[in-house]
Amino acid sequence: MTETDGRLAATKRDLKLYLQDARDALVWKLDGLSEYDVRRPLTRSGTNLLGLVKHLTGAEAAYFGAAFGRPFAGGPGLWVAGDAEPNADLWARPEESRESLLDGYRRVWAHADATVDALPLDALGEVPWPPHSKLTLGRILLHVVAETHRHAGHADLVRELVDGATGLRPGGPVLPEGDAAWWSAHRAQVERAAREAAAAAGEHLPED
Repeated sequence: MTETDGRLAATKRDLKLYLQDARDALVWKLDGLSEYDVRRPLTRSGTNLLGLVKHLTGAEAAYFGAAFGRPFAGGPGLWVAGDAEPNADLWARPEESRESLLDGYRRVWAHADATVDALPLDALGEVPWPPHSKLTLGRILLHVVAETHRHAGHADLVRELVDGATGLRPGGPVLPEGDAAWWSAHRAQVERAAREAAAAAGEHLPED
């Protein structure tokens, strides 16, 4: 193996590691929640935990499957580009079980990882939607790492809204320790700072 080959192999290994970290973080956000809580929309646009899993399953199938002529067998809930219903990939229908959607996500990981392992980073794939851009595997892998971490961040907020759970992984808190009273005081402090800044800018805010 040449020095260049070694660097490329290390880059691929690092990107796969960061992608798996984001996958794992997203999946654990569903742990211990009811059927309702993994599905219910908690933003105006309908963001929900199981829908994020469904969306990323379709994304990996498209980017690491269809784009390189390696179609993923699919399964329940697999979104297909051009689906007639807007946002069809971002929520789970009642008949789509949590188990089937999570299984499909894990199976697409294996399919995607096999594609990454089999091809060089400069291999060209064609993104299967207009304008059908040709992109390298390296570019696509970097995009999916960024997209998955972005959606894992969405899941962070949705899970915190459900039951207050936070952190990248179970047992690995990243926020300061504090009881309910401490966090209530902290939030009030942040609110006061926001209101003071708004007042200094001449903004009018509604009363509490």
